[in-house]
Amino acid sequence: MDTEKKALNIENAVWDGAEDDYGAACFQEGRDKQLVKPSLLLHSCCGPCSTAVVERLTKQYRITIFFYNPNIYDGDEYERRRDAQIKFIDQFNRSAGAEEQIALIEGIYEPEVFEQSAAGLEHEPEGGARCTECFRLRLEKTAETAVMTGCDFFTTSLSVSPHKNHGLIAKLGNAISVRYGICFISDDFKKKDGYRRSVELAAKYGLYRQNYCGCRFAAGACTETGGAETSVAAEHTADGAARAACACAETGGAETSAEPEL
Repeated sequence: MDTEKKALNIENAVWDGAEDDYGAACFQEGRDKQLVKPSLLLHSCCGPCSTAVVERLTKQYRITIFFYNPNIYDGDEYERRRDAQIKFIDQFNRSAGAEEQIALIEGIYEPEVFEQSAAGLEHEPEGGARCTECFRLRLEKTAETAVMTGCDFFTTSLSVSPHKNHGLIAKLGNAISVRYGICFISDDFKKKDGYRRSVELAAKYGLYRQNYCGCRFAAGACTETGGAETSVAAEHTADGAARAACACAETGGAETSAEPEL
């Protein structure tokens, strides 16, 4: 742990429980290395959520999207969401300059790995311990892939959702970043109207939007509550965006008081 902190020159950073201190230390480290435009591996939970994050960060980073979501149920649904991600990247790159082109890495679709992480947590409510383990699984794989591909930073689009616990995501990401020796960007991407902007961009690019977070447990909860997929046109209205089913979940990962075991 001490060796990893020293390597990053962040031994004095206060990152546990503080929202941006660790990220600020990482940013300073990047400046010290005189990175002109550092590389970023962006974990994308889905195409719609990634749109607003890409728009916000593309001027600052060379972005590669990492689509790794073994939680998605079932295979057909996974392909729909993966295809929406590809559709966004293709359309974005057509109008983006050479310095803003986005690359894609598709992780292995391995639902059995998610099932292993959820073992014993099948009866947890949405937003509980099972969601924590799902976040941890995807962030861990993103950090591992970022190191393997030589990226300078990693982050996730998960916090775009108004129903995702940013404090939990930041705490998990920061802890994982220290273990892997790579900086995590812990911004809360729902701020500055990030979610509403993702709805607008999903409409602009004609992207498929799902009505449940991804796993079979969330799908079951959505069925039980009578959830239905909302149309992009309805979501694009000024008041519809606030009422729409979130691009990543309507209830999954909601704010909880439980602290994760890091």
